[in-house]
Amino acid sequence: MVDVSITNVRPDRAAVASQWQLIWWAFKRHKLAMAALVVTLAMYIVALVPGFFAINDPFMQNARSTFHPPQSLHLFDTTNGFQIGPHYYGMKLTRDPNTLAAVFVEDTGVKVPIAFFGRGYTYSVLGLFETDIHLIATTDKSKPLYLFGADRLGRDVYSRTVQGAQISLSIGLVGVFLSLLLGIVLGGISGYYGGRIDFVMQRVIDFVLSLPTIPIWLALAAALPQGWPATLQYMMITIILSFTGWAQLARVVRGRFLSLRTEEFVAAARLDGVSEGRIIFRHMLPSFSSHIIASMTLAVPAMILAETSLSFLGLGLQPPTISWGVLLREAQNIRSIATAPWLFMPGLAVVVAVMALNLFGDGLRDAADPYNK
Repeated sequence: MVDVSITNVRPDRAAVASQWQLIWWAFKRHKLAMAALVVTLAMYIVALVPGFFAINDPFMQNARSTFHPPQSLHLFDTTNGFQIGPHYYGMKLTRDPNTLAAVFVEDTGVKVPIAFFGRGYTYSVLGLFETDIHLIATTDKSKPLYLFGADRLGRDVYSRTVQGAQISLSIGLVGVFLSLLLGIVLGGISGYYGGRIDFVMQRVIDFVLSLPTIPIWLALAAALPQGWPATLQYMMITIILSFTGWAQLARVVRGRFLSLRTEEFVAAARLDGVSEGRIIFRHMLPSFSSHIIASMTLAVPAMILAETSLSFLGLGLQPPTISWGVLLREAQNIRSIATAPWLFMPGLAVVVAVMALNLFGDGLRDAADPYNK
């Protein structure tokens, strides 16, 4: 019987609602998970078209902007009367009289207006067409805007962080999809047929689970040739991350199949002459699909952290490929920590993405079985 207090809907609607409707009603009551869902969707929208949200070309170097500090956006201008409009001020390079270190100082005499949906560098949209329209664009190309500052080569950290989201967030989805595919197929075969097949499959799963994950990742990633193109590196790192991720899901799927294969609806399907493939994918898998989706959501952050760790250690993706882990390699030396702390901004992006995905997964897991609430 459905507990209507959980779904917060009328009894007549709850009585005829589908399982997915009940999950959605229960999930909506989890405010923190809903906020995490909004953040997650926003980050994946940015990752889908990073060029639109970037300001400067993420690969462009500028020797005059080495370790340029972050700049602030302003809405009101009182230097020349009172004016309203988004703008920023240019920066001039000076020298500290005591240490002779380079210091950037805001020059209020150089005002640069900001254009929304303006024109900037040309980028590709999903490989389908090219455009130069950006959400935020500067009106003076000689005075670039650095929201997150610049790195040691004068490259825009904000634009590179936005561009890196495409690799770091997508590698989690692709890796989890491969793990899901292996886990469902191998775990389903093991649980459905049982016997010797189940025994062999469980020994394989036990072997995979006994492997030390981090050393295996490091060893396999280090074995990749350094001269491979970026696309091939991306594919191989994804496969490496999926190598050990499928075993835990396969064990869960196997346990559910063992309990479901003796249920009456499975026996009825066999008596009706339904093929084994249809029994597995049409009748058994949908009965715990909500659990699989919740497990997938919680596995994506682990994949993102794994890619970030490998790339940070220099064993994952390599420049000029841009990912959050590759960007964090710029912050490995003492000078970066002391003089350019903004190089840690990709790390903040990793923290936000992982927290949002974990909170979203927790809320989805709690709402996945509304009948037991």
